Amino acid sequence: MAAEIDRKPDELQVEDVRADSGGRTETRPSSVRRDRAAWLVGALALVLGGVFVVVDLAYNEGKLIAPIDDAYIHLQYAAQLGSGHPFEYNTGDPVSTGASSLLYAFVLAAAHAVGFTGTALLAFAVAFGVVCCAVTAGLACRLGTTLFGRAAGAWAGVLIAVSGPFLWGAVSGMEVGLTALLVTGAVSAFVRERGCARFRWTPVVAALLALVRPEGLLFAVMLCGAMAWTVVVARRAGTVTTRRAVGRVAVGLAPLLVGVAQYAFYLLATGTPRANGVQSKSHLYDRPIFYLGEFVDRTVANVRGVVDHFNGLNNTDFAFPFALVFFLVGLGYLFANRPEWRTLVVAVAAGFAAVVASASTLSTALLHELRYFQPFLPLFFVFAVGGGYALTRLLPREGPRRFALHAVFLVMVLFTVVATPTWAVRLGRQAATIRDTDISVGAWISGNLPEDAIVGVKDVGAVAYFGERRVVDTIGLTTNGMAEASNNGPGSLYEALRTLPEGQRPTHFAMYEPWPGVPMQPFVDAGVFVSPPLRVFPVRTPPDLNDRRIVPFNDVRVYEADWTLAASGDRAPVPGQVRDYLNVGSLESERGHGYEVVSAQPGLQPYTVLRRHGDVIDSGRVIVGGERFTVRGLDPGKPLTVATRVLTPGENPEHREVRVRVDGRDAGVWRLPEAREEWTTARFTVPAELVTSSEVAVELEPVRPLLSPYPEYTSFGYWIVQ
Repeated sequence: MAAEIDRKPDELQVEDVRADSGGRTETRPSSVRRDRAAWLVGALALVLGGVFVVVDLAYNEGKLIAPIDDAYIHLQYAAQLGSGHPFEYNTGDPVSTGASSLLYAFVLAAAHAVGFTGTALLAFAVAFGVVCCAVTAGLACRLGTTLFGRAAGAWAGVLIAVSGPFLWGAVSGMEVGLTALLVTGAVSAFVRERGCARFRWTPVVAALLALVRPEGLLFAVMLCGAMAWTVVVARRAGTVTTRRAVGRVAVGLAPLLVGVAQYAFYLLATGTPRANGVQSKSHLYDRPIFYLGEFVDRTVANVRGVVDHFNGLNNTDFAFPFALVFFLVGLGYLFANRPEWRTLVVAVAAGFAAVVASASTLSTALLHELRYFQPFLPLFFVFAVGGGYALTRLLPREGPRRFALHAVFLVMVLFTVVATPTWAVRLGRQAATIRDTDISVGAWISGNLPEDAIVGVKDVGAVAYFGERRVVDTIGLTTNGMAEASNNGPGSLYEALRTLPEGQRPTHFAMYEPWPGVPMQPFVDAGVFVSPPLRVFPVRTPPDLNDRRIVPFNDVRVYEADWTLAASGDRAPVPGQVRDYLNVGSLESERGHGYEVVSAQPGLQPYTVLRRHGDVIDSGRVIVGGERFTVRGLDPGKPLTVATRVLTPGENPEHREVRVRVDGRDAGVWRLPEAREEWTTARFTVPAELVTSSEVAVELEPVRPLLSPYPEYTSFGYWIVQ
């Protein structure tokens, strides 16, 4: 036994079968033991997945509930797809890209088509995820055996089977299990096919991986590079002809082409290659102004958080202590001692780096128990166990080396398994929280609102799935065009909602107050949400030991909507013929006028606001610095008046002074009136000699550039009168 463990991994990797003198085949004992280990760890994962399901049921009176609302987004898309309405979140809606996994949507749609509906579809999703988890554990066991030896493979499989976050993801109803299976399967296929430099199954599995998650696409692209390089090396060695090498490289690039096709579909169906989730959550788009420094700062902060979780040095128990160090040692060991696996090591390292960097650009990267990263845990644990194997190789004597090998692996498993119950309880508590809120809201809506009601929501999954009413997603995951408006603030969201055709505006809203999405209190204050709410759904589920819940709010409130004053903000506050009107806060109007906020300090964000005074509701932007825009439809050679509604809460007179430039020429200083609580109307006259054409560029800027105090005001719109 000691001699067998001490052998190099490549000495253990022999053919699973050999031919006897009669042409029959017999299985080698080592292969039997390896397969038995894979089956056992798969069975262990299957049993523990079942235990997690039982915990979920125990927390919810025997009903299966997903621990996050996003699972019901997948179920809704799947139900629509299975019913013949592909990617229409509401029947008749335009195609939307709120499903973060195209492949998973089709898997669930197939289940829906054969009769899994309602809660049964969630049961299928959970069962499918648990089976994928079990198969992944078995595959990882075999992969670890191939790369680091039989003992390492077996312990890696056990480590994966008892991993709390991986089991949580498998039972969540999300695509975690399927993605993990494809990640591990693609690498396993590469390992099996590398020797002959002919890849048949690796491109197929990697192509599916490219469709299952954006992070999967990045990892698949790295495997494309590994396949291409392996074929090139074989061509240089003379074992593959040039013609065959070209064909094999072309086949190996299939996953990349599949990824391109996916984004081409997005472009053709929605007008943009960016999925709605990216538009809503990415650091590139989730704030009114993009600042490179802010982008780097936020993304690096997420990277540090991911590293902290994977290194197991915080109280989330995502991995055992110093797991990331062991992972890097495992990669380094293979690269230094096993030349045949260097291409694989580079691909895996680059794939992990790309996944972490890409997912860290999302504002939600560290939420929902790091679900973007859970599918990569099995492969991570294989190489982390490999790192433990590598460190024990430093011991010179066989006996201590064997003892240290199993001792290190045992410690890894012990640190993991002691947290497994915590993850099970966490799952149950989170599922109960979703029952408290989104599912309860959906059930109430189904029984209490008219069938033609349209409900505006932040959490769009369970409310749509169980509410059986048309929904408008104010965050913009499933309703096209809302993500940018939501990211700009309540004023822009109001403008986007009120400009919907009357038959498509929300008649009701089911909302909570804090992020994600915009604050909702301004809608209540403006009377768009009729007070008091029709129903309040408080969160009664106790928080976990870290005083956290899966939802960021304390209650969900259902309001009736009142659009009586929807167009009141467009009325000009001054007499005269309006030549042009810039509705500040309306993204459509701002784009039509080339509107731009010029902030006095990098990092300041001109979020929009929603205010009501009297019988007027209007949106505006908070400005610290200045603005520029273009107005049209003018009579050249005539003076024009720029009129605006404005709030000026600043303490100093300089806060209310802006220099006006027209086509780059100085038109004078505009001293805005003091208005701290309610807006007032301000006017500025541009001399006739500065109006040289039917279109002019207007700039409002600080009187004293660079130096504080800067102009500070809230701009609600500009009417151009001649």
